[in-house]
This record gives sequence, C-alpha cells and structure tokens, in this order.
Amino acid sequence: YDCVPCVDGEISNTSDAPSCFRCPGYEMSNKQRTACVPKMINYLSYEETLGASLASIALVLFLTTSAVQGVFVKYWETPIVRANNRNLSCLLLISLMLCFLCTLLFIGRPTQICCLLRQVTFGVVFTISVSSVLAKTLTVIIAFNATKPGSKLKKCISSQVPIVFVTICSLGKIGICLIWMAFDPPFLEVDIFSERNTIILQCNEGSVTFFFCIIGYIGTLALLSFIAAFLAKDFPDRFNEAKNITFSMLGFCSVWGAFVPAYLSSKGSRMVAVEIFAILSSSAGLLGCIFAPKCYIIFLRPQLNTKVTVCRIH
Repeated sequence: YDCVPCVDGEISNTSDAPSCFRCPGYEMSNKQRTACVPKMINYLSYEETLGASLASIALVLFLTTSAVQGVFVKYWETPIVRANNRNLSCLLLISLMLCFLCTLLFIGRPTQICCLLRQVTFGVVFTISVSSVLAKTLTVIIAFNATKPGSKLKKCISSQVPIVFVTICSLGKIGICLIWMAFDPPFLEVDIFSERNTIILQCNEGSVTFFFCIIGYIGTLALLSFIAAFLAKDFPDRFNEAKNITFSMLGFCSVWGAFVPAYLSSKGSRMVAVEIFAILSSSAGLLGCIFAPKCYIIFLRPQLNTKVTVCRIH
C-alpha cells in the first residue's frame, strides 16, 4: 500500500483518498497538490517591463512627430516645405502621430471595445500614411512629366488631386473594415488550453482572412510606393524626396514581411508585442527617412533652403 501523488492539475485534500479531483479550467493545483489556486492571467500590461517600454517609445515618437509638425508649420513658406506638397506632408505627419497613439490600444487588459477598435484604427490610419506617401511620389512623377511638350498631365497638377487619391484609398480600407465588422468582427477571447498554468486574455481577430486583407491592402500600397519612388529617385531636383521614400518603403516592406511569420508563431502578450513593434518601427522608418533630411536642411544647411537654390536647379 502506497500513496501516489496527484498529477499537475489535480488535487486531493483528504488522506487515503481513492482518487484525485481535477481543478476547474480557470484554476490550477498548488505545489503540494492539496488545493486549487487561480491561474495567472496573461496579457500585455502597462505594469510589466515590455508593455511599459513599448508605451514609452510610442509616446516619445508621438512627441517627436508633433515637434516635426511644429517645425513644418513654422517654416511653412520655405522652399523645402513647399517643394513636395506641404499639405500632404502635414497629413502624413498627423497620420503618423495617430499610428503611434493607436499602439496604446494594444496595451493593457483587453476589452470587447478595444478588440473592435484597435485593428480597424490601425488599418485606417496606416492606410492614410502609406497612401499619402504614394500620393507624394505620384505627384513628383506627374510634375516632372508634365513639363514635356504636349503633355496632358498638366491637368493633374493640382493640390486637390493627391488629397482625392488619399481619400479614395482610405475609403477602400474603410469599406473592408465595415464588411469585417458586419460579418465576423474581432471579439474578446479567454484561452485556458494553450498554456497549462496560464489564462491567455486576448483579442480573437474573428476572420483571419479579413485581418490579412488589411495587412495585404497596406502592403500593396507600400509596394506601389516603393516602385514609383524607385522610378523617380533620379529626377534632377535637390528637394526630390523620391530617394528618401524608396528607403522608407524598403524598410517598411521588410518590417511587415517579417511580421507575418513572427505573428503567426507567437501567442498571448508576445503576439501583441510583435504587432506593436511592427507598427512603431515601420512608422518611425517613415518619419526618419522622409522628414529627417528636411529638418537637417532647415536647421543645419539653411543656405540650401532658398528660392535662389531652387531656381538654379531648375
């Protein structure tokens, strides 16, 4: 006659019991196997180091983008700000600020409202950002080709055309999101089976197809931006930002290409952290590659930011 210890997940609180009792799904057995205790709840929290670090980075990048926006407003009439459609530049900066802020929806205890809002918000503001970059690139291409004799592209040189283009791209993304929300929206999920001693509190994306449609839509715009910027990178203009857009889109596509396998192989808070990192790094790449050279000229090479220089180039 001998006592056999209960296995993990089962308990016995009486001596000489003939069998063990299994703990409920939301509880686990203690080390002594004498009582059931609540499982730990896993989600990306502001209290843990990873969540606090990502939130801090997002706020720093938001403030940095706000400062760049202030610089552009202050130097609104200078050639480097006017050269590449300053209205689109401001729209891009505002959308990047929203991109950094939307990552805060991914941190903290998930709720049903957050699950519905975070992917939609991310998808729409990111579409505005990438479509703004694509519109800036197409504006450069149209402007240079419109100077050719007999070109019909002169009719397309208007400050309203890029805004209309961004609006159409954004409406397409909003349409996809509305269909997603109507037929198979994200919902709050409690996963008690993936890890033995942990309850994973997460947002289930509902339709995986619609989720990757959103990623694919953004990726398509980014790829088109990369191709257009690469074709326009050698246009003869000191203020031609196509080369900067080429590098930004190359980094953007690399980040989101690596995101898909990393996202699919992660669970719980790690999966959320992967998406936040992809949003922050790709947005920071756009901010740095496109606007850092402009700020460099404004503050450190002001002699280049003159109408005389622009006239000599043209």
